Amino acid sequence: MPLPAKNPPISTLSQFIPPWPPKFTDKDLPSLAGKVYIITGAASGIGYQLTKLLYLKGATVYIAARSQSRCDGAIEQLLSEIESLSGNEKIRGKLDSMVIDLSDLKTIRPGVESFLKKESRLDILVHNAAVMSVAFGSKDKQGNDLEMGTNCLGPYLLTLLLEPVLASTSTQPNTTAGSVRIIWVVSILQGQLQKGAMTFESDGTPKVLQGLMANYMQSKVGVAWLAGLFADRLGQKGVLSVSVHPGLMPTALQKHQPWFFRSIIRPSLKFVYKPPINGAYTILYAAFSPEVTMEDNGGYCMAWGRKCDLPDEILLAKKSVAEGGSGSEKKFLDYCNRQLKEFV
Repeated sequence: MPLPAKNPPISTLSQFIPPWPPKFTDKDLPSLAGKVYIITGAASGIGYQLTKLLYLKGATVYIAARSQSRCDGAIEQLLSEIESLSGNEKIRGKLDSMVIDLSDLKTIRPGVESFLKKESRLDILVHNAAVMSVAFGSKDKQGNDLEMGTNCLGPYLLTLLLEPVLASTSTQPNTTAGSVRIIWVVSILQGQLQKGAMTFESDGTPKVLQGLMANYMQSKVGVAWLAGLFADRLGQKGVLSVSVHPGLMPTALQKHQPWFFRSIIRPSLKFVYKPPINGAYTILYAAFSPEVTMEDNGGYCMAWGRKCDLPDEILLAKKSVAEGGSGSEKKFLDYCNRQLKEFV
């Protein structure tokens, strides 16, 4: 039986070709001076465009990437682009680097500790970095499936370590409930779902799937559950946690896709793909729009700025078998907690 809907239904066509214009852009942002943001995967693509939008509003933005050279290169390029702007557009924020490799859990605590030596607040954490369609059998540095490790385990650990500063920021004077947010970038979650939303080996490890993008999609289901987990953990402290599908666009995320997809299928879909700035607008909506409130905590947004219900299969997985669900969410979180135990 379908679960009761909170938001108007979104057609399949509209999921792939969202209505234009976006509902929330940088023109709707106030000054962000004094506010602090971390964006993973900000050295290119959507994260880079989002960094530029926030920087031009006076924000302090940390570019989180896997090496110092990637961070430095992005900062240099962004500042060079800003120099070409004129007049009132040249509002200076602050750019800094946060070196973390989400495929190596050992790098995350040092990156967080370095950040906390410089900052006493964190207004929004954007989990934008991901890998997709990597070679079957690829592993992270700890031996976990690379997509599950990079897309779920790394962001989960990063959020756990930043949880105290997010909570303390949300309770500072003149900070409204829901203005401190955690944004989890996912995909079109209505597609390619497994029975129970995720499948597992006998030992409780998520099964590595071999279909085109199937394993990636399964990892993004896990990301949606992580958004719900932190909505539950931090909601009473006024922190809002939501997942967001930014839209379809060509980025470095697709670099591991098979040649026939990159050479034949992707060019044929060029009327569907939009520039990365469009994805940045979608994240702006989830991160700043007053339409997204604490009532949406744990929820889901879609391009180019719409609230959407999570698929029933993902929601039912929150319930145990005895309650009429699959219990997959608990299995997934138990797996994550086992893998992160020595790093927390």
